[in-house]
Amino acid sequence: MLEVRDLHAYYGKSHILHGVGFHVGEGEIVSLLGRNGAGRTTTIKTIMGEVRPVGEIRLKGARIDGLKTHQIARRGLGYVPENRDIFPGLTVRENLLLGQKSAKASGRWSMEDMFRLFPRLRDRIDTPGGVLSGGEQQMLTICRTLMGDPDLIMVDEPTEGLAPMLVQLVRELLEEISRRGVSILLIEQKLTIALAISKRLYVMGQGRIVFEGTPSDLAAAQTVRREWLEV
Repeated sequence: MLEVRDLHAYYGKSHILHGVGFHVGEGEIVSLLGRNGAGRTTTIKTIMGEVRPVGEIRLKGARIDGLKTHQIARRGLGYVPENRDIFPGLTVRENLLLGQKSAKASGRWSMEDMFRLFPRLRDRIDTPGGVLSGGEQQMLTICRTLMGDPDLIMVDEPTEGLAPMLVQLVRELLEEISRRGVSILLIEQKLTIALAISKRLYVMGQGRIVFEGTPSDLAAAQTVRREWLEV
């Protein structure tokens, strides 16, 4: 579904990504782990076209490196940013409608699906996004991305700052997304969630992939966890 080969990225003269390579299969949940500053967010911003890529990025077999962000989104790649980038002056309903790829197209997800998964959004349907709680904004951001019917979504720190009950809801949503055949590339600080729901994991350090394996592989790799993950 997604294949990244020898990916480099720069902020000005600073070389941030150093030959990053990984893949996400159809329907897989794959986590990208690492400490803050390891290059994880830069990786998905580069895939999404927000940072100029040097290397090869393929989505469903076709190269997308060099395309503009809106072109990449139209090819089936969704992005849930860490900063919960909703439209604060628009209502929940309006934010969700803006996420639709086409008003005429019928995809995997409907607005009713969003309300079933997160009933609180139905209660807040006419509320401006800017006055929602942090957890509600995170729910809205994920749901708005799903309304575009992506084949793969990249989700950056979806549980950051959320109460335990909302963390569990987000986990259940990610598992439901996967069951519907949508691939997920997850950036997550909470190792317990990543280990529980991911099929495979990559660990990044200093702009490189330093580990690839299954959750059980990582659980056994004490040196990797100590050097690249633990604080």
